[in-house]
Amino acid sequence: MTEHTRAIDGMRREHGFSMIELLVSIAVLMIISGTVTEGVLRLTRTNQTVANRAEMHASVRNVTALLQQEIGQAGRITLPAGVTIAGTIDSSNYTTSSTLGMFVGEQLVIDTGNSEETVQVTAINNNTITGSFFNPHNVGAPISVYGGFAQGVVPPSAANGSTGSILKIFGDINGTGNMVYVQYECDVNAGRLYRRSMAFDIGAKTPLTPDQTLLNNIVANPIDPATGLPAVCFTYQEALANGDKYVVDVAITLTVQTPAPDPVTGLYQKETKALLNVSPRNVFNVWELAGLGVANRVQPTPPSVTNLLP
Repeated sequence: MTEHTRAIDGMRREHGFSMIELLVSIAVLMIISGTVTEGVLRLTRTNQTVANRAEMHASVRNVTALLQQEIGQAGRITLPAGVTIAGTIDSSNYTTSSTLGMFVGEQLVIDTGNSEETVQVTAINNNTITGSFFNPHNVGAPISVYGGFAQGVVPPSAANGSTGSILKIFGDINGTGNMVYVQYECDVNAGRLYRRSMAFDIGAKTPLTPDQTLLNNIVANPIDPATGLPAVCFTYQEALANGDKYVVDVAITLTVQTPAPDPVTGLYQKETKALLNVSPRNVFNVWELAGLGVANRVQPTPPSVTNLLP
């Protein structure tokens, strides 16, 4: 074979793809790329759907867990540890090591053993408490408090009481030894569940601010067949004892929606969480005591809390 013929054969072997072959290759590549891209987009939308729903579920679950814990603790009464009698003024007035957490109307247990008695406080002046004492008490005699608040969950029947959208509770709710007043406000128009917490003797209710938002994106609950209206956020079971009403059970219903529409359907996902039997155990206990005629363990609402209710 001549050198010229070998050169022509080499050129034929190296001439590459024809235009038709190139177009077919590009078309096939575009089809494959489109299929892969569509799969990736579908997977991304699915992940967004799952993430939206997981975030919504976690938020409402955490909030209802907090509500359950705080309602369960509502009505708990406490005093700081180590409070004692510090001195005697007269048979009705004693000085104490501290009056922190005390209030007029509170029933304190003074001393131990044969000298122990329950005394209802009628006045507090600095570290001096006034009440009907029947036994003499020495310096160092311990001061304790037992029982619980009858209206630790403020009944709807009480003046300025709880409502279907506002839950009012108080007591040593967080188990810290400090009594607080807590108000939950379910505002479906603003799409927020608020939680306001303050010392039970603060004097004036703290204003409502956005930073007190506990849960965003709440919406109206499903229709209640009994009323034909959206179900309220809070409902209460009241029980009587000696003519007084006690909230012995609270039901909670909250509906939330995802912060963003579902990328697949274009609609907001919604979830309704209902807790139908949350018992404030401290209130329940004093309701039982009141029913048995044990009145000196049923603590009244502190005047400072009454001032916070409106």
